[in-house]
Amino acid sequence: MITVFGSINLDMVIRVADFPRPGETIPTRGFAMSAGGKGANQALAVRRAGGNVRMVGLTGADSHADLALALLKDAGVDLSRTGVCNDSTGLAFIQVEDSGENTIAIVKGANGEVSVATAEATLADLSKGDILLLQQEIPLAAIDKAIDLAKSAGAKSVLNTAPFQTDYIALANKVDVVISNETEFDALMPGTGPRVERARAFADENNRLLIVTLGADGAMVVEPGREPVVVPSPKLETVVDTTGAGDTFCGYFCKMLADGADPVAATRMAVKAASLACCKNGAQPSIPLASEIE
Repeated sequence: MITVFGSINLDMVIRVADFPRPGETIPTRGFAMSAGGKGANQALAVRRAGGNVRMVGLTGADSHADLALALLKDAGVDLSRTGVCNDSTGLAFIQVEDSGENTIAIVKGANGEVSVATAEATLADLSKGDILLLQQEIPLAAIDKAIDLAKSAGAKSVLNTAPFQTDYIALANKVDVVISNETEFDALMPGTGPRVERARAFADENNRLLIVTLGADGAMVVEPGREPVVVPSPKLETVVDTTGAGDTFCGYFCKMLADGADPVAATRMAVKAASLACCKNGAQPSIPLASEIE
């Protein structure tokens, strides 16, 4: 079983030709609402990859919650540990420009209410062989407790260091697997030396598997004591929207790990899935099925 402990949002997405400059007002090319939140996105990615997955998080008691959970329900994600609190469902306001790049502003809402008590109440039955997938859109204390619970149970913990926050750096030294994009890794391991050397040092010194996603260049797999391996990305003629590509990568990677794949094979599949996610609009709507990749 893969358990995702993290955020659930409703995304408000607008498309623009170019991002507005400070003080500038511009027309949009369209607006849409879709389910999102890094935790929910990654849970759906696991499910669309064919894995068994449980989503643990909080929503508000509002109409946004139904929309935020709709695709998870339709896909058959286990929502028995998804709770409701008095705050509003989390919201994300996303701008996507014609190049496919995006900017995102988050209203935490219910995600900010996820606590140590939430982790204790929902993750007590983790067991050996399970995978716990985490991100950084819920409070640090809750993530820290979840990692401890996974370690005590013999479950493997995977931390996606997005969105990056300095306070969360210590968590990367506690988990079994760290997944960072280039910018996040440079903040995690700053320095003037080549990224590959800093990545090797991080993996060796912390005895952690490290995956650094490289955007259009694929991803780098860094196992302790081994030479880093770069898995290239398929070349895309058109990038529509990069929102959700990183979450797609994380979900597929964990599903492959749960199936017993080695890190390079898991990364190869995850890179293909993330690339395909860039060919559609939206975070969750763009996550491909395994059959589409095959």
